[in-house]
Amino acid sequence: MTFENFKKKLTSFEQIPSLYYLIKWLIICTFIGIITGSISAFFLKSLEWATAYRESNLWIIALLPVGGFIIGITYHLYGNSVVKGNNLLLEEFHSPKKVIPFKMAPLVLFGTVITHLFGGSAGREGTAVQIGGAVADQFTKIFKLSKIDRKIVITAGISAGFASVFGTPLAGGIFALEVLILGRIRLDAVVPSFFSSRFSQLLLCNLGYSSHALQYRICCRNEFCKFTLGHASRYYFWTSSHVVLKIYALLV
Repeated sequence: MTFENFKKKLTSFEQIPSLYYLIKWLIICTFIGIITGSISAFFLKSLEWATAYRESNLWIIALLPVGGFIIGITYHLYGNSVVKGNNLLLEEFHSPKKVIPFKMAPLVLFGTVITHLFGGSAGREGTAVQIGGAVADQFTKIFKLSKIDRKIVITAGISAGFASVFGTPLAGGIFALEVLILGRIRLDAVVPSFFSSRFSQLLLCNLGYSSHALQYRICCRNEFCKFTLGHASRYYFWTSSHVVLKIYALLV
């Protein structure tokens, strides 16, 4: 058998498109997970510092208007193109015009930390979504992605941001799939969404952030219980991964 015949036979296999898809998004989502996870780690550390400082210096709450002014003037001077925040992500997802500026990530991080420092009320989910979306969309230029792939990469970025900040890869993946298109799920984005969410969450774990979500403990009184729960969790992980891959296999 000549090399050309072997090559034709190899590329005729039905699994090749799926394999190419998995390798392609595995590489892209690894970068997204690492970068987004690193920024999220810095963000969480900054929130811890801001909260600790505020709790030991309660007088700073009286300067909350000053904090609002600092955030406002910062966005006025440097963030006119990203002032829409989450709405900009939705607009670029549904009506793509230009790549989301990377400065969205540091600006929203700065604004959230300042808000917490001065005693304001600001959640982490908006910050997580904007950090992930801004980071991920930069790969549209780097890898010269198509319009369809750009939607997938934005979804993966949102998933990575949410999962890394809250320590919930499964919820992050589902949230990213649903939030951009209410009532529908992009099946072609299922695998990348869970890839990026898991990578970013694993990075946070390795950096010492196990989770900022509520943790529920199950008391095991004997070794049999521990053995059963351990194997059940591993079975669930591999089964869910297998289901995700099966869903994609049905689409190609």
